[in-house]
Amino acid sequence: MKPKSNLKNLNTMKYKIIMIAAVAALAAGCGGAQKPVDITKAEGKETAKDASKFETGTVVEKALSSYVRLPGQLKPFNEVNIFAKINSFVKQIYVDRGSVVHKGQLMAVLEAPEMVSQLQAANARLLQAQESAGASREKYRRLKEAAKEAGAVSPLDLDNALAKMKADEAVAQSERSNVTSMKDVQDYLNIRAPFDGTIVQRNVSAGALVGPGKSGDQPMLVLQDNQKLRLEVMIPENYVDKVDLKQQVSFVFNAIPGKQNSAYISRSADALGTMRSEAIEIDVINKSGALKPGMYSEVKIPLRSGAKSLLVPSSAIVQSTERQYVVRVKDGKAVFSDIKEGISTGDSTEVFGNVKAGEKVVLHAGDELKEGTDIK
Repeated sequence: MKPKSNLKNLNTMKYKIIMIAAVAALAAGCGGAQKPVDITKAEGKETAKDASKFETGTVVEKALSSYVRLPGQLKPFNEVNIFAKINSFVKQIYVDRGSVVHKGQLMAVLEAPEMVSQLQAANARLLQAQESAGASREKYRRLKEAAKEAGAVSPLDLDNALAKMKADEAVAQSERSNVTSMKDVQDYLNIRAPFDGTIVQRNVSAGALVGPGKSGDQPMLVLQDNQKLRLEVMIPENYVDKVDLKQQVSFVFNAIPGKQNSAYISRSADALGTMRSEAIEIDVINKSGALKPGMYSEVKIPLRSGAKSLLVPSSAIVQSTERQYVVRVKDGKAVFSDIKEGISTGDSTEVFGNVKAGEKVVLHAGDELKEGTDIK
């Protein structure tokens, strides 16, 4: 039993020594002169130190392409909304949607009962004026014959008769013009086609009340000339001075992808519209009727040879909800410059704005980069 007792005492002593050593180590740690390390602060210093190191690229100037691709839309060569010229009712209509009409063809007949009575009244006034003018003319003729005998008619009476005859003839001429005008107005009741084309809308039927159109009013008929169409393309402001009007443009319609077309630019607006772009038009012959107004196409607009563009690495362009910009490096500082994108080719993008060839721009710039930041 004695050896077992000695072993138990030995284990107890070892446990006490371990406990004493642990307490001593804890006391030394709490009472030492060393302070805890602020890991957050150290990491912040390292981040701030590296924040000024950014990857940069260079703005280059070179001829990007000999053409630019832009969307185009077909429009009718001629289009007109047809309204009645006077308040009237539709008596009969001879065309419908899809009807092909020729210039001068009668498309509808209107009726206005008050116009008939007005024309009759005008004819009555003309007849009365003609009778008065005839009587004055005959009276003057007789007085002039009588005046051949000395003293038979005084010169004053002859002059008065001449003046009365001229006045009555003037009244008759006025009434004649009035009747002609009334007949012209009455002819407004016959609606005729102003040019060859196709009716694309019919919005009235017999018995409908129609009148002169105002802005926003629905027309009686809509007539379009689709034998020749206008392909309208909007040229952005940045390309306006680079378009070569002497070369043919090529275009492919989205609805007919396999057919390549080409033509010369027919006309240009020579002014920028509300979208800061200039409208150009290309005449497209459509005798087969396969093309329809409203079709879209992709148009390759040729550019003048030697026209150069400014290119930046695509990763240098920063997009936000408010603006689009690149970060230039000027005197070692970050400078924000608003730009507009042009054509993209591989890793480079054409830009327009306050940038110059040879300048450095920051790549992969994020929201954390502020204007004025030191760039190394």
